[in-house]
Amino acid sequence: MANKRNYQKELDGVIESLNGKVPTLLLHSCCAPCSSYVLEYLSQYFQITVFYYNPNIYPPEEYDKRVLEQKELIRKMEVLHPVSFLEGAYDTERFYQMARGMEDLPEGQERCFGCYELRLREAAEVARQRKADYFTTTLSISPMKNAEKLNEIGERIAREYGIRYLTSDFKKRNGYRRSVELSGEYGLYRQDYCGCVFSKREREQKKGTILQDGKDDNRGKRG
Repeated sequence: MANKRNYQKELDGVIESLNGKVPTLLLHSCCAPCSSYVLEYLSQYFQITVFYYNPNIYPPEEYDKRVLEQKELIRKMEVLHPVSFLEGAYDTERFYQMARGMEDLPEGQERCFGCYELRLREAAEVARQRKADYFTTTLSISPMKNAEKLNEIGERIAREYGIRYLTSDFKKRNGYRRSVELSGEYGLYRQDYCGCVFSKREREQKKGTILQDGKDDNRGKRG
């Protein structure tokens, strides 16, 4: 049985190999809270463009709110190297085409993996167009996301596009906890569902069950 990869250790190795150079990184971001720790960490070593491409988000008002939060965070954060913002197209039809036939799957299964690939593929395309040195995503910071699958998809796409993918598991070294702390410091809106209509529906169903059972629903928000 193959040894499980340590993505944080691999990232450490990449950073060490930079030897003081500051390469460009296209960082796909799913939301401001998840990007907070990642920006604090990686802006020490990279010049970052935050690429906000999330056609999965529902409804449009939620999308607009998350875009605004991302822009505000970038404006407020003190970083060592420059961080800029780039918004991708809010092309929801691409997401629904990808999800067709998987609408009733629970979160964390094939529909989510397809969503990872949809967003990472667009990030790779933009990274290649902009001649970025690396691309990666903030998604691995969430305890709800499969870091192994994300890195598998990212590396496969990187080979297709000829762009280096920065492997990561940003929840390591208390990354997720730090993102919660930073969200509090910056007063960020922390959503309680991943973003798509299916995750929203699943979350509301769970909340309804909890309320019917008479239990407290005051649980941690999802990054």
